[in-house]
Amino acid sequence: METEDLIQAAREIRAQAHVPYSEYRVGAAIETVDGTVFSGCNIENANYSNSLHAEEVAIAQAISTGHRNFSRIAVSSDRLDGVTPCGMCRQTLSEFCEADFLVICDLGEEHDEYTLGELLPNTITEETLK
Repeated sequence: METEDLIQAAREIRAQAHVPYSEYRVGAAIETVDGTVFSGCNIENANYSNSLHAEEVAIAQAISTGHRNFSRIAVSSDRLDGVTPCGMCRQTLSEFCEADFLVICDLGEEHDEYTLGELLPNTITEETLK
């Protein structure tokens, strides 16, 4: 899949976001190593701590269907502000992705690219828990 197609998948799903409190729509599309794409949008809850982030929803869909190997994710907000995954989402991604996993952030006409290792150095892993 072309990068622009992955970004477009993130843009399309963000329209489904449930954001009555922040009014900040986010969509994410994660691609598996076999090219399958799963998408998710943010789903807010009145107590905020029960809210789901777009990246979490996308990876949960992939994991629930048996996928465990990922190549990249695109993230897009309705403000096209280059939003990156938050710390919690970065940690969730690091559970299944290596440091070279690509994170694509939508800026509208352009996009930024980061590796997960750049966004979350010295991540908590199974090894650090031992």
